[in-house]
Amino acid sequence: MAGYARTERTLLADLLLEVGPEAPTMCAGWTARDLAAHLVVRERRPDAAAGVLVRPLAGHGEHVRRAKAARPYTEVVQEVRTPPWWSPVSNPLTDELFNTVEFFIHHEDVRRARPDWQPRVLDRGEQAAIWKALRFTARLALRRLGRTVRVEAPGFGVFQAGDGEPATVLTGEPGELTLFLSGRQRVARVDVTGDESIRTARLSM
Repeated sequence: MAGYARTERTLLADLLLEVGPEAPTMCAGWTARDLAAHLVVRERRPDAAAGVLVRPLAGHGEHVRRAKAARPYTEVVQEVRTPPWWSPVSNPLTDELFNTVEFFIHHEDVRRARPDWQPRVLDRGEQAAIWKALRFTARLALRRLGRTVRVEAPGFGVFQAGDGEPATVLTGEPGELTLFLSGRQRVARVDVTGDESIRTARLSM
């Protein structure tokens, strides 16, 4: 199995060290230090990571994340680079499933917050892996909009959220569509046909 999750993890860790702890990211209000701490907590503290999905636990999760962010930055980045084997989301059986898209998105969060960025050219295997995940998660995100949206990735496939004629058609590469549908519309290279309001809609997968 191709190690796209491991590759994206390594590239992100290298970039986090290059840009430094106070570098901006595409995650609103978060610096590189904040993002690195989030990734470590997600993998190493399931009790705190649950706060992303369970609202009553959100305060605990943020407290743990802030405490991690206060640690020496190079140590935190090293923990990003070397996940524990026992992690529910990063063990050898789950790593590709849970982390290929996660680390691709956050790698781009750091890259695209910098001036003069350009899209990377991903190999077809990685694009296919991202597309497979997107087909499932994006339907859940798009249903909240209450309109029909068709998503097209030429050479990879098409899917639709909602019934009937789509109000909006999104076209792009799988990686760019993933960024768009995870709330990074401003920096995603995606063509929108139809209702353009989706460019400013609150999207999250």
